[in-house]
Amino acid sequence: MGPRLKRVRRDLGLTQANMAADLEISASYVALMERNQRPVTADLLLRLAATYKIDIASLADDGSEELGKRLKGILREPMFADIDLPALDIADIATSYPGFAEAFLRLHTAFSEEQMTLAQRQAHGIDETLPDPVGEARAFLAARRNCFPLLDEAAEAAAREMGKGAPDLAALVDRLGTTHGRKVRFVDPAVMLGALRWHDRHREQVLISDRLDVSGRRYQLALQLALLEARPAISAQLSEGRFTGENAQRMARRALANYWAAAVLMPYRAFLRASREHLHDIEILSRLFGCSFEQIAHRLTTMGRSGEEGVPFFFLRVDEAGNVSKRLDGAGFPFARAGGSCPLWNVHSAFRTPGQVVTQSLELPDGQRFFSIARTVAAGGGAHDAPRALRAVALACAAEHADRLVYARGLDMAPTPIGVACHLCHRPHCIARAAPPIGREMRPDENRETGVPFAFATD
Repeated sequence: MGPRLKRVRRDLGLTQANMAADLEISASYVALMERNQRPVTADLLLRLAATYKIDIASLADDGSEELGKRLKGILREPMFADIDLPALDIADIATSYPGFAEAFLRLHTAFSEEQMTLAQRQAHGIDETLPDPVGEARAFLAARRNCFPLLDEAAEAAAREMGKGAPDLAALVDRLGTTHGRKVRFVDPAVMLGALRWHDRHREQVLISDRLDVSGRRYQLALQLALLEARPAISAQLSEGRFTGENAQRMARRALANYWAAAVLMPYRAFLRASREHLHDIEILSRLFGCSFEQIAHRLTTMGRSGEEGVPFFFLRVDEAGNVSKRLDGAGFPFARAGGSCPLWNVHSAFRTPGQVVTQSLELPDGQRFFSIARTVAAGGGAHDAPRALRAVALACAAEHADRLVYARGLDMAPTPIGVACHLCHRPHCIARAAPPIGREMRPDENRETGVPFAFATD
């Protein structure tokens, strides 16, 4: 309590002598309390609240615990391995110097963003002198663990104004009409030259493809709302990013607009509460919030708001050729930093059982364990001749959180050894290897065939 008392005093612009006089105690006693050498009694807390008109609860929950957790997570990284940083010292920094702690976290976020962009360029063989807007936008999201509390708050407020819970189709249509003066029409996509949504500014109307299902229509209307009323909040978030060109910033802006739309349809607190109650059963959540399997899975990666965290998930979407079209990191999963993924991960085998959830326990070469679910999702369609795309999405979380998922209930499976990517994996006996690992000498044996491609030295 001492450092919190000190921060209150400093925020009020008081000296220890000033506070002592106001509370009718000695200045030395204030100093001892601030150093945690004397207790802050209940009577003193009541006097403090009455004298300075502050809420006692704000002293009990000042966010320092969560700040400390974030600091501990970062300070476990290899670059800090040789520094003696006891957990108590880290907690003291978070409590006593929250401004410094936040500054350190922001600096680390900027550094991480830069490193992720560089790693993605190297993984894809991109010339550093050439722009990489997709890589920059992905690095912007990954460095913040795909969580933007400012957008969540704005979207949650908008959802409350539209009624209780998640807004339905009628509520979204009504808001576009009453708040923004836009009439909504559901029309044949041919009218919009094949588009799913068209904001006709001249006629003040929003056209939505009538071939979309209800979840698709709701999402497009929510996205239009984001573009009309969330620009200030989105711009504030983008101002913290590092972009080398307009295209990268445009892609990041688009991602944040989609984030806001999802946050309107699945308000943070209501979605978090339902996720916990139903053990992250995506089918149940899909029915409760009227969203698709992929939309629910995507939203689950964003539950990282300080003090109200959900299970930290990593999300990956791939096609049957193995191309990664979406990668969202809310769990610190290593696949977020380099292209490709391990062929032994069940996200690739999900195509064998379309529409069914498959589970898998994973173990990385460094011993980290994760629990993964995967399922195919379809995009497009809506007519006999309309193009369709089948992809697979995967959600993964650290094994320690698996008991909070309905999918792990009653399972006792041995972990599958996988790697980050073939060129970064040093497992010597993998028959699924598609490329040799970087930094290992190739040692093919003409006299002995093991069936393992790209044999290399293991010592």
